[in-house]
Amino acid sequence: MSFLLRSVGWRYVCALMLSCIAASPACAGGAKAPDTGDTAWVLVASALVLFMTLPGLALFYGGLVRARNLLSVLMHCFVICCVVSLLWAAFGYSLSFGHGGALIGPLDNPFLVHLGNKALRGNLPEAAFVLFQMTFAVITPALIIGAFPERVRFPFVLLFTMGWFVVVYLPVAHWVWGGGWAAAAGVIDFAGGIVVHTTAGVSALVAALMVGARAGFPRHVLPPHNPGMTVAGAGMLWVGWFGFNGGSALAADGSAGMAILATHFAASAAALTWMAAEWLCAGKPTSIGLVTGAVAGLATITPAAGFVGPSSAIAIGVAGGAVCFLTTVFVKHRLRIDDTLDVFSVHGVGGMLGSLLVAVFAEGALGGVGYAGTNLPQQLGAQTIGIAAAAAWSALATVALVKLVGAAVGVRVEAQDEYEGLDFASHGERAYDYGHSSARKPLPLISREAEADRTAEVKKNCR
Repeated sequence: MSFLLRSVGWRYVCALMLSCIAASPACAGGAKAPDTGDTAWVLVASALVLFMTLPGLALFYGGLVRARNLLSVLMHCFVICCVVSLLWAAFGYSLSFGHGGALIGPLDNPFLVHLGNKALRGNLPEAAFVLFQMTFAVITPALIIGAFPERVRFPFVLLFTMGWFVVVYLPVAHWVWGGGWAAAAGVIDFAGGIVVHTTAGVSALVAALMVGARAGFPRHVLPPHNPGMTVAGAGMLWVGWFGFNGGSALAADGSAGMAILATHFAASAAALTWMAAEWLCAGKPTSIGLVTGAVAGLATITPAAGFVGPSSAIAIGVAGGAVCFLTTVFVKHRLRIDDTLDVFSVHGVGGMLGSLLVAVFAEGALGGVGYAGTNLPQQLGAQTIGIAAAAAWSALATVALVKLVGAAVGVRVEAQDEYEGLDFASHGERAYDYGHSSARKPLPLISREAEADRTAEVKKNCR
């Protein structure tokens, strides 16, 4: 009798254990549980990348414009975040990261109707992946507004942003990150050198050409109204970029750590390189130059951050600082193109340069991760094709969008509104209290003599 009870007892215990194992998430229906550490890091990284736009980029750009255009720049960044976020939910995620299609993904998840809290993307809850990629979609068109502040209509900004997001960002993101033709061709882009910086930079240059220069450019324009605000915004961008590049590893592992380390070294090297070049050309190092160099380094290391070692990151930073500085001087003073906040020279050139250099510095002997089934010439060829395709498509689409949107709502504000500033003209507000009523009181568009002399000296020394 005791033997029978012991036998039944053991059978009961074994059956209970098996039922518990079968009911666990890891075994039920073959489902896999998300990695909690990776998930936590990607959620934090998402917050950091959004922090880059609001308030980082907004303050960085805001300090560079005239005082009477500050609110318009902040408004542009804020409204772009709102508009792009809703478009991302409606169809953006599905078209960029939907499975299948060489050019664009299928519209199989409109408004994220199939997104549940149990769905996974690799080791992550798909909701975390959707959130992280959305923050990239937000900041990319926000970069472009730096090409034409102080002179464009608010409806133009809204409609151009919506069209550009659909026609440029979503296809290119799918090509490179969503399993499209570029990914199949071997193009690599760790965190957005092609998808973010090349597309935004090239589109910014084309838009600046089509919109036209500010009144008085290049001789009679006021200098940045608040360099301190720009420095603060740049600091926020630098910190947020840890999430931008480190989060692109999509895991809390060595790749994320190396990406953040490379990001920091490249930014430091580029900032000092730009400062030295400016010091040599203009006679004085400036805070604006220092932080612009840092952003150039951050943009240049972005496509390579997870593929290169620390020493290579420093070399990429030096190259980014030097090349972006020379491009800025060439575009502004030689070509006289009013890409007002140097979006093409810093982001576009930096992103393209870094996307080429990753093919060189990914070499294992240089501390990189090595080549997966390819070699340096093949990888360099793939990178060149990817950059050229993204740049060409961005340029063509931008030409069409500026013409179409301009025909619908107009591009530029009236000359008097530009003269007095867009804060009051477009939004009926002022960022600063000038000690008078809301009646318009125009500021002269004549620069200070010192600023004009300094600009002439830069042109002479950097010729």
